[in-house]
Amino acid sequence: MRKTIAVIEGDYSGPEVVREAVKVMKKTAEVFGHEFVFKKVLMGGEAIDATGVPLPKETLEECLASDSVLLGAVGGPKYNDVPKEVRPERGLLALRAGMELFANLRPARVFPQLAAASPLKPEIVAEGIDFVIVRELVGGVYFGRHETAVVGGQRQATDIMSYSESEIERIVRVGFETARVRGKKLTSVDKSNVLDCSRLWTDVFHRVAKEYPDVEARDMLVDNCAMQIVRRPSQFDTIVTENLFGDILSDEASMITGSIGLIPSASLGRTSCGMYEPIHGSAPDIAGKGIVNPIGTILSGAMMMKYSFAMQEESAAVETAVNAVLDEGYRTADIFSEGCKKVGTTEMGELIAAKINE
Repeated sequence: MRKTIAVIEGDYSGPEVVREAVKVMKKTAEVFGHEFVFKKVLMGGEAIDATGVPLPKETLEECLASDSVLLGAVGGPKYNDVPKEVRPERGLLALRAGMELFANLRPARVFPQLAAASPLKPEIVAEGIDFVIVRELVGGVYFGRHETAVVGGQRQATDIMSYSESEIERIVRVGFETARVRGKKLTSVDKSNVLDCSRLWTDVFHRVAKEYPDVEARDMLVDNCAMQIVRRPSQFDTIVTENLFGDILSDEASMITGSIGLIPSASLGRTSCGMYEPIHGSAPDIAGKGIVNPIGTILSGAMMMKYSFAMQEESAAVETAVNAVLDEGYRTADIFSEGCKKVGTTEMGELIAAKINE
């Protein structure tokens, strides 16, 4: 099987982790008899430096023409003072919209070898942490109208949150379908005691739930959910929520696993062409030092093989390789503990690649 992958290395530590993910994916393709063709394109800060805009037209065209997209991370202090219209993050939002990537899947799972790294009490971690947050990605307040005006002699800012029934229904269905192949438990997170958007969300959720009688469905207010994620995360299997809440809750969920350097994500839409990226951001404070953890990006490549390429065995081989390397005690700085073997970004990638179907 031949697949073309658009590669956005991104900014600061982005290129470092992407190189290791590409390395592992190439090894996987070699072992299983596939051909992965990687095409570098520009987006984010590096695109601003080269072209003056965060998402060149050519990049969007190349991504749409590819079988999938691998992204490192964009943004950083160099671009903090540029106009908001051309900030690196604007390129990411425009790319998601242009590719119609409306669903973000972000797993939160504790590797047994790293249970001690979780900031939660050992007895809470021992109950198990293994759930997925399904986040709506191209609607809500992030894509609403934003303006700042002078009213009564002072600045007043306005940000509009808006959702249609069809936007809610399509992401809710992704939530139910995801829960159906996992533990058959789905939690819809909202703020229906305050927001009209959330009340509409809840109405649609309950309507769609009737079509999935095999899935246990429940509602939870977002503030309660934030508390429950740290109080008893084992109660969750699949969470579905809107854009802003999903952004915040998924970051919280990633931290209880021990390190954000371990967490991959998938952004999916109407077609099989998705975008896959780690959740950790560009990490400018450690960029160029060879110490950033590439596992989140490597596992993002595994998610790509699973969701976009239907390569279940290949995806599982990458996950098995990651576990094998962790079993042997190898750790990057962010997950290092006494008695383990500290390695850098490149060595971690090489160790994992070497374990593919060993």
